[in-house]
Amino acid sequence: MAIRIVRLGTDRSKGEGLRIGTVRRPPRAVPKHEYASQNWYDVWLPNVAPTSELMKLGRVAESEKDWAAFVRKYRAEMADPEKSKILDLLAALSHSADFSVGCYCENEAGCHRSILRELLAERGAKLE
Repeated sequence: MAIRIVRLGTDRSKGEGLRIGTVRRPPRAVPKHEYASQNWYDVWLPNVAPTSELMKLGRVAESEKDWAAFVRKYRAEMADPEKSKILDLLAALSHSADFSVGCYCENEAGCHRSILRELLAERGAKLE
């Protein structure tokens, strides 16, 4: 049992389990009933995605300093009690279920899912 961190819209791995979209907006030009069949996600969980304002900051980060500012602000958003409880839940579930969380970004290193991976690990999540 474990959490996989994935790029939404990519082929699913064997045993990946439920795919959770940790994105602010659903995929464009895709009918809602096709999200899962097109490998976007089975369940949408925008609560642990960066806010729209913060997403803009992350997209334009060009230096390590810019990225560090994004990381600091995203971690602050995830420290909100409601969001923190969701992360705690996902970490706990990782010990009894296979599932994945993801985002659309091509490069995980420049995406909030890299920080999400760290936040889940800090909570004791079992990560693939």
